[in-house]
Amino acid sequence: MKGLTRFTALLVMPITLGAPAAARPQTTGAGEVAVRARAFQPGELVAVTAVVPNAVEGLRVRALGHTSPAFWVDEHRWEALVGIDLSVAPGKYTVSVEGADGRRLGQTTMTVTSKAFPTRRLTVDPAFVDPPPAALERIERENNDLAAVWKNAASERLWSDAFVAPVAEQATSSFGARSVFNGQARTPHSGADFPSPAGTPIHAPNSGRVVLAHELYFTGNTIVIDHGLGLFSLLAHLSSFAVHEGDQVEAGQIVGAVGATGRVTGPHLHWAVRANDARVDPLSVLSLIH
Repeated sequence: MKGLTRFTALLVMPITLGAPAAARPQTTGAGEVAVRARAFQPGELVAVTAVVPNAVEGLRVRALGHTSPAFWVDEHRWEALVGIDLSVAPGKYTVSVEGADGRRLGQTTMTVTSKAFPTRRLTVDPAFVDPPPAALERIERENNDLAAVWKNAASERLWSDAFVAPVAEQATSSFGARSVFNGQARTPHSGADFPSPAGTPIHAPNSGRVVLAHELYFTGNTIVIDHGLGLFSLLAHLSSFAVHEGDQVEAGQIVGAVGATGRVTGPHLHWAVRANDARVDPLSVLSLIH
């Protein structure tokens, strides 16, 4: 199985991702904890490695106000993925590792530095900037539905090997860009845009379960794939679906086609990633899990 590669802020040697498995439950002493990422900035995915002297029943990582479940790699080594959300302020943060019984087994710190994001100015249908009153209830319901999806991830790791880009075209719209629609500021861009022609097949970035596959007001025809342990992919603005809610998909499997539905200026694919409710750049996922 392919492991996590080296990248810029490497503090420990890379590891090979093992198949999900349960370790033998034993009492453990203090462990070693290390973090690594493409960069320690808002929007980045961070790998946390915990090495404990004895086998444990389970581990979780607490950082940046969130809890991330860890997965077993070998007898003493565990891995967890932590997202640095766009809202995280620069500073030094504690990363602690706990056993299934809540005991702290080790900790380290990571320093998040600031990042300057560009501003994008777009002209779209006014209904997607100031929605009509009749659409407000629908928008609120869809926001609540998505919030519920992020909080109900599979408890086991469903992804395997490397993440793959869903289309061949390169991303052109920067993750985190401050968005101005029709002259009005809106929330930052929480994904990467790929300017693919309408009808281009979209491939699943990795294996998982389809937990949403229908039209949403802002993102149009939308698919959400649960990769397990709090990691999700959202694919938006599709012209058509090739999967249904509840389907199991493999990395590279065709799940739909590029379109121009929802709030768009033209055909493209919007790919967003959530890591335990943190908004992270999909390109950091491609870089980290490679």
